Amino acid sequence: MPTEHPTSPVRATLASIDSFCRAVFMAAGADEATSDGATRAMMHGTRLGIDSHGVRLLPHYVKGLIEGRINPQPKVALSSAFGAVGVLDADNGHGGLATFVAMDHAIELADRHGIGAVAIRNSSHFGPAGAYALQAAGQGFIGFAFCNSDSFVRLHDGAMRFHGTNPIACAVPVENGNPWLFDMATSAVPYNRVQLYRSLGKSLPAGTASDSRGYDTTDPDEANMLAPLGGEFGFKGAGLAGISEILSAVLTGMKLSFDIAPMPGPDFSTPRGLGAFVLAMKPEAFLDKHQFDAAMTRYLETLRNSPARDDLNVMAPGDREWKVAEDREKNGVELDPATAQSFAALAARYALQPPFNP
Repeated sequence: MPTEHPTSPVRATLASIDSFCRAVFMAAGADEATSDGATRAMMHGTRLGIDSHGVRLLPHYVKGLIEGRINPQPKVALSSAFGAVGVLDADNGHGGLATFVAMDHAIELADRHGIGAVAIRNSSHFGPAGAYALQAAGQGFIGFAFCNSDSFVRLHDGAMRFHGTNPIACAVPVENGNPWLFDMATSAVPYNRVQLYRSLGKSLPAGTASDSRGYDTTDPDEANMLAPLGGEFGFKGAGLAGISEILSAVLTGMKLSFDIAPMPGPDFSTPRGLGAFVLAMKPEAFLDKHQFDAAMTRYLETLRNSPARDDLNVMAPGDREWKVAEDREKNGVELDPATAQSFAALAARYALQPPFNP
């Protein structure tokens, strides 16, 4: 089995990466449901170009599985339900598995009641929020997903880590087209973007990260906390982070961001007790489906054809991601050196073939 560790980016097909991730999870002791949920979540990020939340997370999740942070064989189930509302206990399993299951329940509730909301308890890092919103849109529902995380983002004018990156995602079905897809961290960038830039040796954009005193830095090695979304108007990003915090932690009875154990460790043996929240809405519960589809089509056609500044073009949320996905389905993915090295190490540990030629 090859043991060489790549020192430059390597290219691999989406299918080979997907198969490799599933094999690694199973070899690390995860059950099939966990392997499927975790891989689907990561592959959403990698397929759509959200690399900070893609398969570069594989070694992190494996460490959590083998050291005890993540339950490798959880009993994920609704612990309570009332009308259009449910509460799901993730049994400290992988956040991807828990959130896909929760959205399945939310869609079922919305199909009956027009709207379905599921709060998630005892979960873990769930990766890209858009994966779960998109799950709803793919079945004809409007989907929302929220999660809080350990403190890493200062408040507006703040000088300490307070909120997590606390993402918000929404996906809306579009007749004869890809869904409208919006997925954002409420920080200026997600922390995984800092790690990615460290791997690539690139400087961070201005106004996205701060040093230990809360002052801006573009050096990813000096980044001690993230800035809230909005730059000089960062109170907007901090307020949006509060929405995720309330839905994901307060409403679920789970830990607030500043009470959650840090994602990077050092403790990987204790479950982190994360909460999350998903919502599904059935458009035809509000109006005729043809009217909804026609309005979305007109909205997007007008948006995409609206005047743009010189040498630029206007895109709808998700347009960039769908273009990336089309290219990567055809041409594969370039894995950054750190990810390629971690894949080679995992392949050697579990006697597997890496998804690229070493």
